Amino acid sequence: MEDPGKGLLLTSGFSLSSSWGLNPSRGTKKREIVLVHQLTFHREIETLKKKVMILGSLVEDRVRKACLAMQSRDESLLKEIIASDWEIDDMEVEVEEECLKILALHQPVASDLRLLITVIKINNELERIADIAVNISKRIQTISKDSSLHFSIDYQPMADKVQGMLKLSLDALIMEDADLARRVFLEDDEVDQLRNQAYKGVIRELNSEPGHAACLVNLYLLARHLERIGDRTTNIAEEVIYLVEGEIVRGETD
Repeated sequence: MEDPGKGLLLTSGFSLSSSWGLNPSRGTKKREIVLVHQLTFHREIETLKKKVMILGSLVEDRVRKACLAMQSRDESLLKEIIASDWEIDDMEVEVEEECLKILALHQPVASDLRLLITVIKINNELERIADIAVNISKRIQTISKDSSLHFSIDYQPMADKVQGMLKLSLDALIMEDADLARRVFLEDDEVDQLRNQAYKGVIRELNSEPGHAACLVNLYLLARHLERIGDRTTNIAEEVIYLVEGEIVRGETD
């Protein structure tokens, strides 16, 4: 007598893979989705890096023009720096929004997460540096109104130093070079020394020319603004080291 279960076994079309959801084509589709997700993520990261580079270039340009205006007192240049500040502000917001979008959509980890954290912080530092360039321009406009003051300070060495620091920190970011970033710390010490020299010179002049106190205070504040650019640049260098090495540092000099 034929086993009734045997025919059922042969004709039922039972498939282990389809019954348990182990369809090979489904696994292939999943791998394709993951690959597309990864490609999209890396494209967005590259786009973000380019935006930060553009922002860095814009900020470098503002600082360069502000330092030039310290020597030339060119009113048209001063107005240009002040009037164009919105470009930096808009770019800073755009970069931050891009970072937050990538964080929300891709939830990166490890080095990718460090990159986004670094970009968010450096983005803020660059916007602050651009604001300082605007403040320098406004100080120069105020100083220029007191034409009877003959005292002056040669800020060119200090201006050259902070511009060099800014370029160095941005180069370190682009190349992801922690050693290059550490060089910024040494430059910052020299900027502090130049600030102290400016302070002493202004104090001496205040004792002999008290009638120009307001103008002299603004003259000293130029040194403070340049020093703050140096400090912000040092912060950028610290973030580059965090990006590359995963360690938080604060102005190492040894």
